[in-house]
Amino acid sequence: PGLPDIRVFLQKLLILLHVTLCVVVGKTLMVLFPSTMKRYILKLGAKSRMNENPKFRYENWGPTFFSFKYLLFVLKVKWKRLEDEAYEGHPAPNTPVVTLDGEVRQLLDFMQDNRPLILNFGSYFSSTADFLIIYIEEAHAIDGWAFKNNVVIKNHRSLEDRKMAAQFLQKNNPLCPVVLDTMENLSSAKYAALPERLYLLQGGKVVYKGGVGPWNYHPQEIRAILEKIKPEMETTSE
Repeated sequence: PGLPDIRVFLQKLLILLHVTLCVVVGKTLMVLFPSTMKRYILKLGAKSRMNENPKFRYENWGPTFFSFKYLLFVLKVKWKRLEDEAYEGHPAPNTPVVTLDGEVRQLLDFMQDNRPLILNFGSYFSSTADFLIIYIEEAHAIDGWAFKNNVVIKNHRSLEDRKMAAQFLQKNNPLCPVVLDTMENLSSAKYAALPERLYLLQGGKVVYKGGVGPWNYHPQEIRAILEKIKPEMETTSE
């Protein structure tokens, strides 16, 4: 193997050791100090507004933290981030996506001139910008790191599985196009998008790279950027 392969192997090994240690410590603390850990996990949940859903209680998702399936999922997310190629101020990766009609398109095909394009990986958003939802692999599939009282969807084994899962989202009328990541998960990898993430592209470049969800998924940051560039876009269109 070449030097890059060895570097990636060592990075993955370090991530494995770090995540395993964190899970062991977290699980131990949950056993020794259940009330304190519950408050800590609920604080995390507040960042993603999970606590605001009355049908989605702590008992449905909190106890799944630091489980073996939690470990596997966190490892997958962190290893995938090693393939990240999306950086603010740099050209945006032009990865393939698939429409719900089965047509293979390139991500930048959805850009119109110099209009901003908001990419919403994982799960909603207009005169200032265009929006695109890229449906990626499941974060909480029932055969993976599952939550109780959640939508029952298995990990996608085929593009048809992913299309069927995306149709659940379409029923909520997201008001913008929905496309599918390929089964090679190229868009998810190049944009380090798992489990969910927001981007703003303009002129073929990454203008804004949001934090990784759910804890750092902040649509209000996108709104603030659009408010700043709105006058510029209105002047351009005149």
